[in-house]
Amino acid sequence: MAEDAVIEELTAAVERSPDLAELRVHLATLLVERKRYAEALAHCSAVLAADAGHAGALVLLQQCSAGLAGGTMPTAPTEPTVPTGQTESPRAFDWTAAEKQVADIIKPAFVDESAEAVNENDFDAVQTTSIRLTDIAGMTDVKKQLELSLLGPIRNPELMKAFKVSARGGLLLYGPPGCGKSFIAKAVSGELGANFYQVGIADVLSRWLGESEHSIRAIFDNARRNAPCVLFFDEVDALGHRRSALSGSAGLRTVVNALLEEFDSATSNNDGVYVLGATNAPWDVDAALRRPGRFDRMIFVSLPDADARAAIMKLHLQDRPVEGINLASVAKRTEGFSGADLAHVCDTATQLAMAESLRSGQVRPVRMADIDDALAQIRPSTGPWFDTARNVVEFSNRDGTYDELAKYLRRNKLR
Repeated sequence: MAEDAVIEELTAAVERSPDLAELRVHLATLLVERKRYAEALAHCSAVLAADAGHAGALVLLQQCSAGLAGGTMPTAPTEPTVPTGQTESPRAFDWTAAEKQVADIIKPAFVDESAEAVNENDFDAVQTTSIRLTDIAGMTDVKKQLELSLLGPIRNPELMKAFKVSARGGLLLYGPPGCGKSFIAKAVSGELGANFYQVGIADVLSRWLGESEHSIRAIFDNARRNAPCVLFFDEVDALGHRRSALSGSAGLRTVVNALLEEFDSATSNNDGVYVLGATNAPWDVDAALRRPGRFDRMIFVSLPDADARAAIMKLHLQDRPVEGINLASVAKRTEGFSGADLAHVCDTATQLAMAESLRSGQVRPVRMADIDDALAQIRPSTGPWFDTARNVVEFSNRDGTYDELAKYLRRNKLR
């Protein structure tokens, strides 16, 4: 049990510092010793993705492959003697040999020539998800709006046909940062049984002229090939910023134009592609992107309610050694905290327990006292967002776009 606790603590440390290769290798070594080869293999792959010649990861990769296949575990090679005055050149990773080692374990997806839906560039982008809306605690209003505006019509195509409506266009999730907009998008994908394709700023923007527009077209093409597909644009305000505020930024102007063109029913066939977007600043999204047929539906994703806060705390603490945590009490004391704030509370409390464990030499679980100390240090981070939101509701809501936000501010006495 003590060894498992060490593995759990190392796993948490890797999540906090994913780029520390030696930490990953040490964790993978412990996992191999425990015969948890699949987990160890994932960490070896992450190290080799950054450094294909990492000797320790290469040895562990062979051990994982042999362990999964039920073969003989290879031992670490002896260090070759390097003549004085010479340096050892790094050994290149032999991908061909690695593929042969795992050939009986995992069948390569690209062998099936009939699978035309998946493009060679889609493997890291298009995913499937088992997350459902029932996995999200609280957020009753958000779930109801999703059901009425998107999920219900798509699940009842005959009803859409009778009313002569379509599922074209997009849905924009907006609200304060760290409140689960990306998680909700994944849940929508799971509800529809569709592929999930998440797109960020780095996937689109390029310093080379014309490359950003080409990326937009390629992204939509990938989504169409893998339909049904939820195409999720994160940080829409960065990609589709108001063109009136882009003086001297011709590159971003053309990105907005490319997005508009891909949404346009006259030039694109997006059947089976459900476009979702998320933004913390919907007031910065170009007005043309919020017209009918584009992001024409908006849903406000507010701060988590008490049930959601308890569920978030439980999620972040469930794989860690804990003792005597009263989630209901914590939920009452964290009103105004975002999901990201609550994750920070859990991480801080865990670090406090880990620090004491390091001093004593024994694993000590996270307790309510650690949570109390973490809450004494952390304050809600969404205050500046609500300051801006109040100004928008007060001075820029003449068309009723932010009526839902206005009701939330009044109901929670934030206005």
